[in-house]
Amino acid sequence: MTTNTATDVLLHKGSGLQVVVGLGQSGLSVARYLANQGYQVAVTDAQANPRLADQLPTDVHIRQFGAIDAELLQQAACIIISPGISLATEAVVAARQANIPVVSDIQLFCEACSVPIVAITGSNAKSTVTTLVGQMAADAGVNVGVGGNIGVPALTLLDNTDMELAVLELSSFQLETVTNLGAQVATVLNMSPDHLDRHGDMLGYHQAKHRIFQGAKSVVINREDALTRPLVADNLPRVSTGIHAPDKGQYGLITDPEGQIYLAHGTERLLSADKLLIKGRHNLLNAQAALALGGLVGLPLASMLETLQQFTGLEHRCQYVASAAGIDYFNDSKGTNIGSTMAAIEGLGAVYAPKDGKLLLILGGQGKGQQFGELTPFINQYVSQVLFIGEDAQQIEQHLRAAKISDDVALHQCQTLENALATVQQVTKSSLSQVQAVLLSPACASFDQYSGYVARGEHFIALVNQLTVVSSNSLTVD
Repeated sequence: MTTNTATDVLLHKGSGLQVVVGLGQSGLSVARYLANQGYQVAVTDAQANPRLADQLPTDVHIRQFGAIDAELLQQAACIIISPGISLATEAVVAARQANIPVVSDIQLFCEACSVPIVAITGSNAKSTVTTLVGQMAADAGVNVGVGGNIGVPALTLLDNTDMELAVLELSSFQLETVTNLGAQVATVLNMSPDHLDRHGDMLGYHQAKHRIFQGAKSVVINREDALTRPLVADNLPRVSTGIHAPDKGQYGLITDPEGQIYLAHGTERLLSADKLLIKGRHNLLNAQAALALGGLVGLPLASMLETLQQFTGLEHRCQYVASAAGIDYFNDSKGTNIGSTMAAIEGLGAVYAPKDGKLLLILGGQGKGQQFGELTPFINQYVSQVLFIGEDAQQIEQHLRAAKISDDVALHQCQTLENALATVQQVTKSSLSQVQAVLLSPACASFDQYSGYVARGEHFIALVNQLTVVSSNSLTVD
């Protein structure tokens, strides 16, 4: 791969000061990239001692920490803002009013990248689909870079000069400062309320997500979700996915007379659902999305189907942990919004319902302005116990009660995961308990109690593993 010595965004402003706002992993990647390109780079961060400061290039001399430096931003030729920094930040607002361009690392990447880009966003499942498409490409012998909002900052992918395909997971925060991404194929997997505390309302969130379609050469849409369709009518190749039998050239599900479900492309049955290691209707949609995206960048179908059969899913995403005292435990700590939790409840609930089983659901954390009453129909159908943890636990319970949660669903305020797991033991002791699976799918951010969803999920796994030890010991006592 070849990269330009300067991006279009930066060139038209000359070679003046490039100011990086926010020193997380993406901010560090931007500082390194621009410094290597020969630009004068400054960095500012609200933290007094950013953890990654000692990893900055030595020629980045201007470092203003402890607050976002408004005066420094006014001196910038271009501002590169990290996704964690809101555009509503006072210093950023003032800079934009002064007509100083504000872009993201994704903008720099797409202008420097010379290989096809698969661009993936959505309220839920974008990490799963991004990982799956990346694995499909790698298994097909393609030199692929996978990054963006998942693991590796996009600009770091440019270090691989032999890269043939880039697969990017993109958040609404990254997309709100991107113009004309120009992806080979782009998709919004699904849309449900999330980050409304940042975007203001669903319209603002929707508009940010749909920037992914700007300049796209083809798109994948979800037939079950009208909000995933590009607003502008055009003649771009479009492939759709859905839970019903597909039309010619589209993806969907076909059910045979015996009740067996198949992934299908038009009338062709591709793979029976029972051959997938990832379970639930939401994962059948994820599998279709990956096939559609891969097909539009030329990955061979036979190879993609082989990858699908080997794919075990992601950690902290409906991850099976263990079974203790006859109850299965699932870690969906990455379920940080209500849409994700709806999918997890429905996907797992449908597995246990034929056995007359119910789920015990652990909810809570930082609610991000969501309306949790939308979970009520799913809880009423599949859940018998709800345990609340975290900062917004009381508010979440109020939302569920206001939305007429069933009297058959017991609600418990637990504050912490430790208390929740202790409560699990109490409520499942009864022979009348229908609980066959415990699902941690908080529908909330974790920062009130943890450093992130990974730490929350790992804590849950550790607590469950303690239960399995206790359960095992009780079976071996004479």
